[in-house]
Amino acid sequence: MSFAHSGTDQVVLALDFGGTKTALTVADARLGTRLHDLTVDTDPDLKRAVGAARALLAGREPLAVGVSTIGIPGPAGVALAENIPGWDRLPLAHELALEFPESAIRVATDVKAAAAHEYRSGALAGCEPGLYVNLGTGLAVALVTQGAVLAGRHGASGEIGYNLRRLADVGRTDRVPLEDAVSGRALQQGVLTDEFTRELAFHLVNLTIAVDPQRIAVGGGMVRSWDALHDPLRTALDAAVPYPPQLVPAAHPYDAPLLGALALAVAAARPAPPAP
Repeated sequence: MSFAHSGTDQVVLALDFGGTKTALTVADARLGTRLHDLTVDTDPDLKRAVGAARALLAGREPLAVGVSTIGIPGPAGVALAENIPGWDRLPLAHELALEFPESAIRVATDVKAAAAHEYRSGALAGCEPGLYVNLGTGLAVALVTQGAVLAGRHGASGEIGYNLRRLADVGRTDRVPLEDAVSGRALQQGVLTDEFTRELAFHLVNLTIAVDPQRIAVGGGMVRSWDALHDPLRTALDAAVPYPPQLVPAAHPYDAPLLGALALAVAAARPAPPAP
């Protein structure tokens, strides 16, 4: 299928599906310059997101659609996306291809899309390796090494929200996963506590020892509390990690997943290089 369109008004569409909100942008297909933005509530059947996209597109068909989403997108559904009922049975790329049949569709996990963007042009630029930590409604990380985000066998690398919290959790199926205690969703009235930051630091230290990153960039809504987060995390890293990395907020802490989706769309809209 060809994705070449006529005319000068060539655009791409990017969507970032979060657990409660979906961010959208329409951008110039060549430069990626954002033209129109919108945020709507996330709905399980895509109707609200598609309607918002059509309103932003104003009759134009996008050359490509780039998507970032919570969970692990696959051909039969989006796994590990419990916040959106029914998404485990939603073939996201297929459904969007039906809505935008003339467009190239590219789909990625939100935190991995964010990490790729921060590596290309953000806080992880030039880092080898770099670690992106998302502290938002949920909790996850992404490791960038040699220019690529580590995906893992099932695309679930970095899903530390499923970590065990204590020794008593070993072998149990009825345990409370880490994300239920350490995430924006877990905060009581949005107030950071010593217990919260200590448990976050415990897992961040162990992860840092395992991967030895040059720099850690933190993104997500909780970066709004960076002043309260930085000192306990910095102290914990310095006390326990043999080679403590830099610790910084992401360059685009709140919209890196959307920018990552936009990068996917711009790349998909470019003409394929000629065969040698």
